[in-house]
Amino acid sequence: MVVPALMVPALCAHAQESGTMPAHDMANMTGGANATADAAPSTLAFMQAATQMHRTMEIPYTGDANVDFIRSMIPHHEGAIAMAKVALEYGTDPQVRKLAEQVITAQQAEIDWMNAWLAEHAPTK
Repeated sequence: MVVPALMVPALCAHAQESGTMPAHDMANMTGGANATADAAPSTLAFMQAATQMHRTMEIPYTGDANVDFIRSMIPHHEGAIAMAKVALEYGTDPQVRKLAEQVITAQQAEIDWMNAWLAEHAPTK
């Protein structure tokens, strides 16, 4: 199975929690026990951001497609911001840094809009 590197930590965590993947298969997916020990700081930061994003996207579904979409998109956008911040911290290419800044601005504006929409439309519990 070919898995994008940023998804590996989240997939492994989910598989481990659900018991759907044996430990030796998880080690193969991640490159073994030392895979992260030798990783660049930016790689570790991206992995942490992706894992957090996937964890927080696991929302309790309401059956309302609008609410569920918005509630799951907020952590998705937060993950994009976290990854853009990693790019700004470790990246040096001016075009990539400019894109990362644009991602932060755009995604934060959308998060603000989604939170306002939820406050108006989502059922309170």
